[in-house]
Amino acid sequence: MDPAPSLAWQFSPALDLLAWALCGLAAYVALDLVRRVGGTSGRSAAAWLAGAALSLAMGLGCVHFITLAGRPLHLSVGYGGVLSAAAWAAGLLAGAVALRLGFTGAPHWPRRAAASLLLAVAAVGSSIAYLVDMRMAPVLRWQPELPLLAVAALALLLALAGVLVGGLRSAELRWRGAAAALTGLSLVGAHRLVALGAGVSPGAVSLNQMNWLSDTTLALLAVAATSALLLTLLALSIMESRMRLALRQAIERIEESTRTDALTRLPNRHSFEARLDAVARHAAQEPLPMAVLFIALDHFKPVNDSFGRRVGDLLLQTLAARLREVVGPQGMLARVGGDEFVLLLGAETGRAEAAAMAQRLLDTLAEPCEIEGRPVPVTGSIGVVLYPRDGSLSTAMANAEAACRYAKRNGGATFAFFEPRMLGDAREQGELLRDLRQAVARNQLELYYQPKVHAPSGEVTGAEALLRWHHPQRGMVSPGVFIPIAERHGLIGILGQWVIDEACRQARAWRDEGLRMRVAINLSVHQLRQPDLAERIAAALKRHQVNPQLLTCEITESAAMEDAEGTRAIFERLAAVGVHLSIDDFGTGYCNFAMLRRLPAEELKIDRSFVLDLETSADARAVVDAVVKLGQALGRKVVAEGVETEGQAQVLRALGCDVLQGYLYAKPMSARALALWAVNDDGPRSIEFRASLFQETQPSSIH
Repeated sequence: MDPAPSLAWQFSPALDLLAWALCGLAAYVALDLVRRVGGTSGRSAAAWLAGAALSLAMGLGCVHFITLAGRPLHLSVGYGGVLSAAAWAAGLLAGAVALRLGFTGAPHWPRRAAASLLLAVAAVGSSIAYLVDMRMAPVLRWQPELPLLAVAALALLLALAGVLVGGLRSAELRWRGAAAALTGLSLVGAHRLVALGAGVSPGAVSLNQMNWLSDTTLALLAVAATSALLLTLLALSIMESRMRLALRQAIERIEESTRTDALTRLPNRHSFEARLDAVARHAAQEPLPMAVLFIALDHFKPVNDSFGRRVGDLLLQTLAARLREVVGPQGMLARVGGDEFVLLLGAETGRAEAAAMAQRLLDTLAEPCEIEGRPVPVTGSIGVVLYPRDGSLSTAMANAEAACRYAKRNGGATFAFFEPRMLGDAREQGELLRDLRQAVARNQLELYYQPKVHAPSGEVTGAEALLRWHHPQRGMVSPGVFIPIAERHGLIGILGQWVIDEACRQARAWRDEGLRMRVAINLSVHQLRQPDLAERIAAALKRHQVNPQLLTCEITESAAMEDAEGTRAIFERLAAVGVHLSIDDFGTGYCNFAMLRRLPAEELKIDRSFVLDLETSADARAVVDAVVKLGQALGRKVVAEGVETEGQAQVLRALGCDVLQGYLYAKPMSARALALWAVNDDGPRSIEFRASLFQETQPSSIH
């Protein structure tokens, strides 16, 4: 008996193309999202997998509604809803399982094949469920071979798409796009086979026909919802990708910064020591002659003090570039300190080769250097260690540094090969550094105070606090010895904070004894770079209940002028605290007078080098006279330090200087000694202390 005739399915190519586009986009978004699962865990991984499965489920569902919008059977259809919703949910779950099984982690082809089969069964099953949910009367007559063929063909093509993407996380965009296009085409084709396998009798009707919602409207809703969801998920994926890229670049920059000196872009100490360790391990297996050269600039600190840190930084960059060019591929050059570099020369480097390289480096350092139109003279000293002659590579850098210091002590601008006797100075520096780290905790630091004298009246008006170190074995250690060590090894911030707190504590102790002494402290360049400097000083004043008017902060001219706008902001914050501000070592730097006029400094302090030659040098007198006139024009007090003779004092008073300070009046002394001198007149000479120093501080003025 012949089978009953069926209506012919007449599909629209345009709608098929639209279904393919949306289904391909859904597959692409699913692949893009699921490849992020392997790089995450927990809720993040679950969210990416859920998004991928949702994308795939939307693609599976929209194929049916778009293709039936063209009424391929020339009749209106509708859906019960429950079965269609169940089919969509089953597709969502199957998609999640398949994507998790076959497309997370490293490629595993058996799992990927199983995932392809699961997706194929889910896609074909959902298509069948959508058709069944139309409730056709008479019922659909199925040709089972076509749905089975759809499952087999779809599983094969999905597996092929899986081969195209390979390792999904590293797959190129073009291969992901090709796999998505193949997946979309395969799903549309599978739906076509399922539909062709469903026979519809002539005159059949859909018992779930919806008069209130047409096929076209339903298709438009499906297209709009699917497109909106897919584009949203894709946008989220792109945003996450860019954020991940930005994060990775930030991490790379951070890692690079741990290996590279920010100023010169040379490898830093950490990077050099890691390289030296690696070379040492290799040398233990196969010793080869090598050399380590420690390079230090001569007299770099005066350059910083005279020209400012900006010029110093530019000089370091220029010299680093010169050194790098000389070294080339022959070795590894690194910056290991403020003005210090170290060079590891490769295998087969003997004494002659090391000496030749050291001389070339000295020659390039000695070449004329001009920074911002100013000639900046500079030379270098180099210490050379030969391996294996001078011991192991683990001690090479310390030995080379000792040799470099030896070269410096012998006039600089030369190089020296290491000898064991050179270790004495380096060992002493190391011991001082170790002891200095513990000096604060062991109460070995003390502030000494040098009086400041009002020039016209000869009365003491205040004192400058000067740091001293009582070493238990070495006795009193000069600041000229331990301050450079502190600056070099990052301890100057700790010492500076101790000075701030101790000066405030002592000012309070004096006030409790009836002495209202004004105290000046020096702020280092390092402290000026601390964003919370003003808050630190305000906190110390508040902690000890000291009137801010009793504290003066002295800042060197070179430090004040190197970053004009930054300095102005710092001065304004300090002025807001209520402390007095003084520009120290005035006349030694390159002063921006317009900037000076805007700074809320109340005092200019003439550098002692000008005071020293006042009695014999007309140039020195002219400089001091100019500074005094400038101070008077700007309404600033002028202080002269380093006054040692009565002749110097007379010249300074005649020129109009306001305050004098120096050994002529008193050497720095302990806080107790200064108090005894003020109260009992028990001091180095008979001198009056200004009466205002003994006035009671009003509580209202304490912050």
